[in-house]
Amino acid sequence: MDKVQYWLDLADDDVITAKWLLSGERLLAMGFFCHLVVEKALKAAIVYNTEETPPKIHDLKELAKRGNVASDISEEQRLLFGKLMPLHIDGRYPEYKERIEKTLNVEKCKIILSETEDFLCWIKQKLGK
Repeated sequence: MDKVQYWLDLADDDVITAKWLLSGERLLAMGFFCHLVVEKALKAAIVYNTEETPPKIHDLKELAKRGNVASDISEEQRLLFGKLMPLHIDGRYPEYKERIEKTLNVEKCKIILSETEDFLCWIKQKLGK
């Protein structure tokens, strides 16, 4: 099996899950899945550009660096990383969860999901997929 496509398929599945979570207004979970989409897209870039197994880390900036795409990422994409990182890491811990949930609303999450889908499309284009 094509390992690049494996990561992209996982990301595609997570987009479907994120959309479902948004429809049920499960906003923090939706954000978590958006992070997973971008993380898996970046892991596909790592496999594509380095032929190495991606590291078991979740830092989007570090994954972009290791995937040799950091210098190509737009300012909008960097801002997306900033939106997603707290939803993945901080959103797991009770002391942050409530505070993060208060920052989310359906409209903001629709934007995050749209930007996430755009990022996935961008990675796929970069990787010729």
